[in-house]
Amino acid sequence: MKNRKVDPIMVEVLSNALLSIAEEMGVTLVKTSYSTNIKERKDSSTAIFNEKGETIAQAAAIPIHLGSMLGICKEILTKFDVDEIHEGDMFVANDPYNGGGTHLPDITIAQPVFSNGKIIAFVANIAHHSDVGGMVPGSSSGNCTSIFQEGIRIPPIKLIEKGEISQSIIDLILLNCRTPEERLGDLKAQIASNKLGAKRLFELIDKYGEQTYKNSLNELLLYTERKVKAGIKDIPNGVYTFTDYLDDDGINLNIKIPIKVKIEVFDESIHLDFTGSSPQVTGGINVVKTALLATIYYALKVVIDPTVPSNAGYYKAIKVTAPRKSIVNAESPAAVGGRTDSCQRIVDVIFGALSEAVPERIVAGCNSAVTTVLFSGYDNYRDKTFVYPESLGGGLGARYNKDGLDGVHVHVTNSSNLPIECLEMEYPLMIERFELRKDSGGAGKYRGGLGIRRDYKVLFDMEFATHGDRQVIPPWGLFDGLDGVGGEFVINPGTKTERKLNTGKVSGIALKKGDILSVRTPGSGGYGNPNERDQSKIIEDLSEGKISKFN
Repeated sequence: MKNRKVDPIMVEVLSNALLSIAEEMGVTLVKTSYSTNIKERKDSSTAIFNEKGETIAQAAAIPIHLGSMLGICKEILTKFDVDEIHEGDMFVANDPYNGGGTHLPDITIAQPVFSNGKIIAFVANIAHHSDVGGMVPGSSSGNCTSIFQEGIRIPPIKLIEKGEISQSIIDLILLNCRTPEERLGDLKAQIASNKLGAKRLFELIDKYGEQTYKNSLNELLLYTERKVKAGIKDIPNGVYTFTDYLDDDGINLNIKIPIKVKIEVFDESIHLDFTGSSPQVTGGINVVKTALLATIYYALKVVIDPTVPSNAGYYKAIKVTAPRKSIVNAESPAAVGGRTDSCQRIVDVIFGALSEAVPERIVAGCNSAVTTVLFSGYDNYRDKTFVYPESLGGGLGARYNKDGLDGVHVHVTNSSNLPIECLEMEYPLMIERFELRKDSGGAGKYRGGLGIRRDYKVLFDMEFATHGDRQVIPPWGLFDGLDGVGGEFVINPGTKTERKLNTGKVSGIALKKGDILSVRTPGSGGYGNPNERDQSKIIEDLSEGKISKFN
């Protein structure tokens, strides 16, 4: 282009500098946090936004968290006049209906960054807190029936004003949590992360100048929009549809819950229409609009162009229709604690629809459930109350040229399984068994990834809650590939007291000292006709114990 006012090299320098700041914020949050859920499992995210609350950089972490951070910045600008926002302020929020959040355990803290007396950006981070009160320890069971049962609700309020922390706000939050010491440590880590981010961003702007920063940032957003439109143009024009189902909502069992999408691609435009999806449900697996958008942005980036920068220029190219009061666009007081199970299924239906258009870019059905375990009780060893949440990985679907991955988190989550040594050091639990689930991946020319089995031995009487899915509706195969195996929860397997839970969404399950809870996560679907599988791969799978001789 002639007469370009912005140096493209400067745009690239700025883009990488912003991403580096967001990533450094993430490292700071993880290294200074208190709970295992953040310091070990890294269930947290960081991002930078412009003065309008639009994303300009997001560190590679948990995709679903983008929804909460997108929401809080825009809610702040809606609720507060610019004159009411000062240097040194920090805002805290978690509410899906009044704070831009997606579920209550995800607490977001955002800080405005000033230049020449005006807001020029926001830095923000989000952390999944192990407990924020409510009916169920852990605050995110799938069988809650109202947002009011799920924990303390925080609209955007000033946690820090002009550099002074509000002790009354801290006290209010901690009073509503079962593990206040842990919560305080994590909140302080979030504050530290934002302070670091604001400092680094101010240094960046000071180095290159405010006008160069603004011009380069505007060009970065325009470049991203052009890049994503070019990617959409590579997808054949057409209308593509797919429907998948959730097992149940934890309250009404034996009723499949549809999530349906119609994707229209025309030249440089793409429109996703979720009309026909289930109305919002009684149990806690509903999805608010911000969570839906974050999920869509992840799924399309994977398909369209993984190199597209994660900023607002990308989002402008995508149109979404989601009926009000549906499971994908819920309204208050719908419960949302287990919303990630539905978000995972949203990704699967998007992939399923686009498999017809771009089969080489799509994986078969994945474990696509955030199989979450929530243990709680009194730890006699350490003389304190504990709440321990963990989400477990499973199978990643096979591709057109590769087997699926085994025992991994997929799609909108990206946290890790907690190492056994860390778990046993901090909680009254012992891992009796931790292995891949033989035969859980669907057969195909390329085999689906395997789920995992993790058996927890209870060292004291305690309570258990969970949300999970893909236990009834299995992960689907593609192009003649076979379905994977669903998950299950089994108490005291192989004994006279063995009991299998009839849903993946429960709370208040009493576990006695010595009991074993066996968690088996879903596998994933195969890709292509199993008869076309390379014999050497079958032999390799047999030798590694991934399949049985009779599979």
